Amino acid sequence: MTLTPSPQTLLTPPELHPEMELVMRVMPMPKDANGNGDIFGGWIMAQVDLAACVLPMRISKGRVATVAVNEFVFRSAVSVGDLLSLYARVERIGTTSITVHVEVWAERRPADPLLVKVTEAKVTYVAIDREGQPRPVLSA
Repeated sequence: MTLTPSPQTLLTPPELHPEMELVMRVMPMPKDANGNGDIFGGWIMAQVDLAACVLPMRISKGRVATVAVNEFVFRSAVSVGDLLSLYARVERIGTTSITVHVEVWAERRPADPLLVKVTEAKVTYVAIDREGQPRPVLSA
């Protein structure tokens, strides 16, 4: 999916649900590229993991650990110089776990802005205590 906003339009993905929150912005550098000149998928996955844990940490008011990557879809290549915006929303809160949906949008061509959804993922985190054991997400 690509969107071509007018130059004066703030680049915000219009498809986002109101509950999605901008949790991180990052720009990949040449060191993050593979031999084809595209950004390593693993680097993007790491950024998604960093961004996705923000909401579970806030909700659980403490440490969380990634317990599952339920879904990860690469929709478009990412290039050096793309400004990536990572948006997240909570999909489910369990007793000890929180599942988050993340969308990654690339802002390209600053002189003639183009916005492209490049990745989306669903990641589950478990709230953990100081010893790394699961704990309730919401305390009374």
